[in-house]
Amino acid sequence: MRVVRNANFEDCAAIAALHVRAWQAVYRGHMPDEFLDRLDIGERTKMWRKLNVASNRVLLVMDDGDGTISGFCDLIPSRDGDAKPTTGEISAIYVSPKKWGQGIGQELLSVAAGRAREKGFSEVTLWVLHANQRARKFYEKFGFVLDGSEKEDNRWIDFVIREVRYRKPLQTS
Repeated sequence: MRVVRNANFEDCAAIAALHVRAWQAVYRGHMPDEFLDRLDIGERTKMWRKLNVASNRVLLVMDDGDGTISGFCDLIPSRDGDAKPTTGEISAIYVSPKKWGQGIGQELLSVAAGRAREKGFSEVTLWVLHANQRARKFYEKFGFVLDGSEKEDNRWIDFVIREVRYRKPLQTS
């Protein structure tokens, strides 16, 4: 039986592998193939191990119950300069491409929203690639709305991506 749980250090290699596979499936055609083809699971594993120990984040995984991680979601305090201290950010949410359409993303977002409320956040934001219509429709279905903020990101040096920000107020219980 699948369950959303907190990630642990041992999950980081599986998170990294899923992260790379998802990027290669989702962003093909939106980012250069050369960039996507050289994504390194070992480097991503190191990144997630380092991030996993940060006390200000909630890293969730969908555990399929058989040792397989089929999705993950990372919740942090917002990194945006215009954010209030009560704004959380979904910095990453990915589902194994083989498991798309099975409700895993929705379950991860639901649990993340609950955890965000527990951490005192009154709203959650996320950034999404402007051209990623599939993801944008998914977030809109979950109640996220565009807030008018856009940015260009060139941290990968050889290309620039355009992102838009979505926002969702969290209901208090």
